[in-house]
Amino acid sequence: MGKMSYQQLLSLPNGVTAIRILAIPVILLLLYTTGKTFQIITAIVFLLVSLTDTLDGYLARRWKMVTTLGKFLDPLADKLLIVTALIALISARGIPSWMVIVIVGREIAVTGLRGIAISEGIVISSSLIGKYKTAFEMTSIFFLILGGSYLGIDFHLVGMILLWVALVLAVLSGIDYFRKFLKTILV
Repeated sequence: MGKMSYQQLLSLPNGVTAIRILAIPVILLLLYTTGKTFQIITAIVFLLVSLTDTLDGYLARRWKMVTTLGKFLDPLADKLLIVTALIALISARGIPSWMVIVIVGREIAVTGLRGIAISEGIVISSSLIGKYKTAFEMTSIFFLILGGSYLGIDFHLVGMILLWVALVLAVLSGIDYFRKFLKTILV
């Protein structure tokens, strides 16, 4: 493999991905600051940072700046943002720890499986279910950060319903990844 150039390393798509990682401490700080105003600010910051997941991929493909670093950083940034937010929401918003354990456990298992697959020369691409899972996780976190009621809508309840959907999709996509892996090694 060739060396990565500074231009690739410092590309705009990789910079956008790095924003997602660098925003995590800010989101955590805001999450533990009390008051509805901070809940709204935190939710908006989380939403904007979450949207960078779409932006970095779009820019990388559009400008033909897909890099090995970007392929590594993008899913890592997603996992760090989601896992950190979910763990913090256990104490900040009272979400059940077992749900977080299942989701985080799935992330660790799938990441490990993909690492093993790559070492065997097998590429297990992201599934559509996995992409939906990520979208539901991020959306549920947004509503859970808001918490409380706004305009007569219980945002915590909406967030919990979406988290349940994300949990089911996490389990289904995890099974799908293991099925794909077993199918490739048994062929």
